[in-house]
Amino acid sequence: MAKGGRYLGQSNREVREMRDAETVLTVIRERGIKGLPLEDVYRQLYNPELYLRAYGKLYKNDGAMTEGTTNETVDGMNQRKIAAIIEALRFERWRWTPVRRVEIPKKNGKTRPLGLPTWSDKLLQEVMRVILEAYYEPQFYEHSHGFRPHRGCHTALEHIEYQWNSVKWFIEGDIKGCFDNINHSELCATLREKIHDNRFIRLIDNLLKAGYMEDWRYQDTLSGTPQGGVISPVLSNIYLDRLDQFVYGTLLPRYNRGAIRRRNSDYTKLKTKRSRLRRKGQTDEARELLLQMRQIPVLDPNDPDYRRLRYVRYADDFLLGFAGPKAEAEEIKEQIGTFLRETLHLEMSPEKTLITHASSDKARFLGHDIQAQMNDTKIGPHRKRSVNGKIALRIPPSFIEERSQRYMKNGKPVHRPELTQDNDYSIVQRYQQEYRGYVQFYARTTNIAHLNKLQYVMETSLLKTLAHKHKSSVMKMAQKYQSTALTEYGPRRCIRVTVIRQGRKPLSAVFGGIPLRRNKEAIIKEPGHIPIAPRNEIIKRLIADTCEVCGATDKVEVHHVRKLADLKVRGQKEKPLWMRIMCARRRKTLVLCASCHEDVHAGRPLKVERVNSE
Repeated sequence: MAKGGRYLGQSNREVREMRDAETVLTVIRERGIKGLPLEDVYRQLYNPELYLRAYGKLYKNDGAMTEGTTNETVDGMNQRKIAAIIEALRFERWRWTPVRRVEIPKKNGKTRPLGLPTWSDKLLQEVMRVILEAYYEPQFYEHSHGFRPHRGCHTALEHIEYQWNSVKWFIEGDIKGCFDNINHSELCATLREKIHDNRFIRLIDNLLKAGYMEDWRYQDTLSGTPQGGVISPVLSNIYLDRLDQFVYGTLLPRYNRGAIRRRNSDYTKLKTKRSRLRRKGQTDEARELLLQMRQIPVLDPNDPDYRRLRYVRYADDFLLGFAGPKAEAEEIKEQIGTFLRETLHLEMSPEKTLITHASSDKARFLGHDIQAQMNDTKIGPHRKRSVNGKIALRIPPSFIEERSQRYMKNGKPVHRPELTQDNDYSIVQRYQQEYRGYVQFYARTTNIAHLNKLQYVMETSLLKTLAHKHKSSVMKMAQKYQSTALTEYGPRRCIRVTVIRQGRKPLSAVFGGIPLRRNKEAIIKEPGHIPIAPRNEIIKRLIADTCEVCGATDKVEVHHVRKLADLKVRGQKEKPLWMRIMCARRRKTLVLCASCHEDVHAGRPLKVERVNSE
């Protein structure tokens, strides 16, 4: 490390010349891999390249057009905003805006708070998130899967399925109000251990304490990370990484011992006796002993010299698998609760933190039922019991019932009146998107065929929606749209709507046609953020600094719409020029000069249209 607080051993001049975002993040990531402290990171917030990449990632999100406590959204984005943020940071004049808080309903009837930051705050948070993720990601433990690039629910489930054989107890853990109760002082202290830059830490501390507006009344935030904030997931992972350190550094060494269980003496005696009978030619008696042997374990399940503890975490939910007595499982649960309470100032949820017998009961984790299989009659190709102790992932019966209720009323499938204004193609596509999401999420489960019931309910609801729209009957809609989809497992019955387009390939929306077969390779991961994506089209168009309507080359900004369907103007014979351009390009963005952008929002003809009309 160079003297005088120089960043990453480089001179101040070299730092100023590091304009390429990928180079900056590569250097930061290398220090994270080596476990070296990060210094002078605040200076990297002066890099406009990082803000352009952040804009390229965030502008597509639905929340980009949602207002916070001010009327600022992604609409009107320009390079001058980036320059203003950097200037405020350079002179330490940046102030976070309180978020607008709304309450989101939960399944249990309660609500959870969601914060809606302003657009400039989101942009800066994304830059900070990318820097923190580049540094901390190489240091996180491999069995943490939540809010991490190239990881997700399925990677956590894959780890449990293939590496948790022969566990006896599941310890289900859930932290009560984790994101709302993260201690600000502890979080900042955790960051200071590896980030030696007070200005950067102070910027995060001010963000945590920026407060929120609820019903337009200001409230202080005394704890927690801002839910809805772009940076919140990585901050929570940094905080809960201390729990991972405790489990890996204290619990796993303490409760893992022995290379393999000792042989079960009862099994060994029967095996010896059976071998003796076979040598004597007494095959019937030997067969009876073989059946007895398949009723008892080969290895001693109560071996006092053998213990195994497994661990996996997804955000604030964690699961431990333990091979050992229940008393020790209780000890592990108490030790984790004590650590969370005394060190992280968090509490485990008593109704969700359970100790479950692995084979006689099921643990619930990430929406899946998890159980250790026991079946003495399931014989594999080597004439041995093939499933005992192996983990099975299953769809909870309650899930199918709950999802089916969304499409039912009084115990019968019903139509969805909110969709009857859409065309047939959009209705079928909407149902298929929902159904495909369910199938893909539970693709690894052994009982995926149970989704047949949900498919029947959704298909009936779909046909009733189409029948209600066309004032027809379900039978007629089925006869009109019933088709067959070809899959790798053979043809499957489906509902298909085809839209013929002159001179172009027809559009086709299909409901069903998905084989309900278990896919052991199914993985749904969080998208990767490192390395960050190269400049996309919108960034290049913004940097070009040219109005795409009148050709002006000064003070351009980007006009955004929520979706292209919003450009459908009913009762208007001809759309304005800017609408025709966006529809032709099929883009939700249009780069305009300040004058043209003002005309668009005022509903006036653009300057080019006024000149042509004259």
